[in-house]
Amino acid sequence: MSDYSAYENRYINGMSYRKVGKSGLKLPLISLGLWHNFGDADDREEARNMLLFAFDQGITHFDLANNYGNPAGSAEKNFGKVMKKELKGYRDELIISTKAGHEMWPGPYGDGGSRKYLMASIDQSLHRTNLDYVDIFYSHRYDPSTPIEETMGALSDIVKQGKALYAGISKYPEDKAREAYRILRENGTPCLIYQGKYNIYAREPETEVLPLADEQGVGFISFSPLAQGLLTGKYLQGIPEHSRAALSHGFLQRNQVTPDIVEKSKQLNELAAQRGQTLAQMALAWCFHREDVSSVIIGTSSVLQLKENIETLGNLSFTEEELWKIGEIAGR
Repeated sequence: MSDYSAYENRYINGMSYRKVGKSGLKLPLISLGLWHNFGDADDREEARNMLLFAFDQGITHFDLANNYGNPAGSAEKNFGKVMKKELKGYRDELIISTKAGHEMWPGPYGDGGSRKYLMASIDQSLHRTNLDYVDIFYSHRYDPSTPIEETMGALSDIVKQGKALYAGISKYPEDKAREAYRILRENGTPCLIYQGKYNIYAREPETEVLPLADEQGVGFISFSPLAQGLLTGKYLQGIPEHSRAALSHGFLQRNQVTPDIVEKSKQLNELAAQRGQTLAQMALAWCFHREDVSSVIIGTSSVLQLKENIETLGNLSFTEEELWKIGEIAGR
């Protein structure tokens, strides 16, 4: 991994890289997210194996947030252990991002977009991850109760203090994103990247968020490219017993796995088979039909699943007919 000439060719172990907006930074097409499966309640040995396997395959970007893991903060802590013990020597080859904006601790200062919360959060995240700085620090969500100037001012100062190299925003509505980009640019710390939900079933960013990011020279990275598992083979026959939709909590609810969605996923699965891919692989590849998508963040529960996702890179091309058919099936 230390052959830096590989970065010039944009390939490492088969991994391809894309520039992030108009910046000089490149991200791997596939980034590994630690939202699920990296907390204290999960298999820590498998989590370690996934991190090391991902890096060996050219995944140089790991995406975190202060509240990831069960309990909150445990994903950063467990990542920090692997970082300190096995990845420390490769720090300059890694892009590590984290975020703050959702509830992290009780009381008036553990949530939102205030300067108080963001400044405390970055220090806590650095402590948990055993890092001197993160590469990207995000405002995890727009907080209507805090002036956007305060939130962006805190992001700018975090960059200027050397605690992060770049600033990013996540899930901001278009009008607030435009304002955030302006303030950060005026502060001398232009926004690097916007993180938003984008997949075959969630194409809303195409109408406002992606065009604005492109106009402003900001990169875009997709989370939930597999629609919380709906764009995998997991729900083609209903709801498995131990799946996310079977749980009483979480972001994918049982009532979201409708007969209509199941039928659409079956049709998409047939198209993927014709391409020689799994449904998950086709769904990941589809995200890259737009050149303004810098990377996608995947969440995996095993090295085997991670390997299957990386194999997506073997077939990223689509015909116009395939893209049209995918849109027709998905109802777009």
